Amino acid sequence: MRSCNLKTTIHFEGNALARLATLEYKKVFIIADPFIVSSGLIKSVTKHLESAHIEYKVYSDVVPDPTIDKVVLGVTALLREMSPCLIAVGGGSAIDLAKCVRLFAHNHHSDYAPHFIAIPTTSGTGSEVTSFAVITDPKKNIKHALIDDFLLPDEAILDVEMVKSVPASVTADTGLDVLAHALEAYVSTEADYFSDMYAEKATSLCKHYLVRSYNYPKTHENKARDKMHVASCLAGIAFNSVSLGICHSIAHQLGAQFHIPHGRANAIVLPDVISFNSGIYENTFALENPAPCVSKYATMSRRIGLAGYDDIACVKALAFYIRSMQIEMGMPISVRDAVPSLTYAEYESKLSSMAEAALLDRCTKTNPRVPTKEDIIKILKKIW
Repeated sequence: MRSCNLKTTIHFEGNALARLATLEYKKVFIIADPFIVSSGLIKSVTKHLESAHIEYKVYSDVVPDPTIDKVVLGVTALLREMSPCLIAVGGGSAIDLAKCVRLFAHNHHSDYAPHFIAIPTTSGTGSEVTSFAVITDPKKNIKHALIDDFLLPDEAILDVEMVKSVPASVTADTGLDVLAHALEAYVSTEADYFSDMYAEKATSLCKHYLVRSYNYPKTHENKARDKMHVASCLAGIAFNSVSLGICHSIAHQLGAQFHIPHGRANAIVLPDVISFNSGIYENTFALENPAPCVSKYATMSRRIGLAGYDDIACVKALAFYIRSMQIEMGMPISVRDAVPSLTYAEYESKLSSMAEAALLDRCTKTNPRVPTKEDIIKILKKIW
């Protein structure tokens, strides 16, 4: 028997943030990205709390790729307040920090479980609807992926007002992260009818709206950013149910070792992972025993309107289209493009340890093709 459980209540479209004015809690603890505070965007959240006379405390000691020590500081701050409601406002880092803070505060006080609301300010991680979080050990340069039902927010608020001002480069990075989530969930060994439905819709929205969202505000089109905000959430629902694959396992290592933003790392890796999983490369024109994921990649390719005379051509078209989107949005397509100061000698010295860590990553076990250490190293060399 298998189950599909959607715990998080999602508020979207219109003035979704107005939900905050109806909270039954009188005290709220907010963990927010420091830019959200300094830019004044936090007022879009706090004005609703103020209108309902809800007391709030804003905590903004958040850094990209939250570290273990930041989690400890956050737990201390939350336990000092013991607020019955926790709100995370920001991108994946702020939401992941809030998840970890809530989990470890609960582990410290088993009877303390604040109601948890996530308000994403980027359209990429899908963290507002997942039981995943990533924390970094800076001493070992390792990212730890945590999976626990307690990390899953009780509510998510998707309001386009929170993503209108996101820079184009961040829109590109996070948008390709959405696509990676959707495609990896789609070919996961645990994929099912429900995850496929969410992954297909998320991929379709990326195809039609990601580049348009990147070009905002030149296009003056709120619709594209709104659609990508929903796509991020849909992809998050998909992978929360069936996990991911080695694109994320490798991207985690690139982020930990070279501080490449997570979505950007996924974008660099994704086309080559599609080739590895399917066994289809530039000079592949026939397969004797195609892997099951070949049919799925080809199906997705057709669903989003990419032409191909057979499954092999469709898979090639999918990988090519992803790379062409990166180029259109001015994204780096290799590690050396992403980190110009990095030498190949430095990169090569990390290949073995990165490959070993990627094999141990929790995303690897649901990849459609079982990789060896040599396979991971080969992919790492290709993306250099």
